[in-house]
Amino acid sequence: MLRIVLLLAVVLVLIVLVPRLLSHSATPSEGSNAPEFTLPSQEGSSVSLKDYRGKWVVLYFYPKDQTPGCSREAHNFQVDQPKYAERNAVVLGVSLDSVDSHKKFCAKEGLNFKLLADTDHKVTDSYGSLTNLGLVKFAARHSFLIDPSGKVAKAYTSVDPVKHSAEVLAELDLLQKSETVKR
Repeated sequence: MLRIVLLLAVVLVLIVLVPRLLSHSATPSEGSNAPEFTLPSQEGSSVSLKDYRGKWVVLYFYPKDQTPGCSREAHNFQVDQPKYAERNAVVLGVSLDSVDSHKKFCAKEGLNFKLLADTDHKVTDSYGSLTNLGLVKFAARHSFLIDPSGKVAKAYTSVDPVKHSAEVLAELDLLQKSETVKR
């Protein structure tokens, strides 16, 4: 029994630490300009970060369509869509999966926000979210809250998919409240 517990502990540590150690680029720092991008969505249309100037953007990277953690995180963002709209915010998901994979994922999970296909890995890498395990590459579960001027307001590199949407909404409330106080 002790061996099983130790083995599970080692696996958990590897799952948490290895993606961080194997990311290629640095994560954009808070206050810096968010890296620009244009990627295709599940609808086939091109989506650029600059299209959302004047809005808050939740840019979240996730490992794989139709996996348990990714489905849970996407579902929570979907349920909270009205709350994001009230806060002048949009949610954009990014993974290395194809447009077709995203289309199937959205249909299965009832998602109506945009999922972006980064099949050449450039955007994921520019956000310090590319995990490379040799033959296998995937997006680390990172998120970025980007302010209406295109600056990174908050970077999340340790994400619990169950609580993440609520965590982002709470941070968005704090940032918007402090923005109002500054005026």
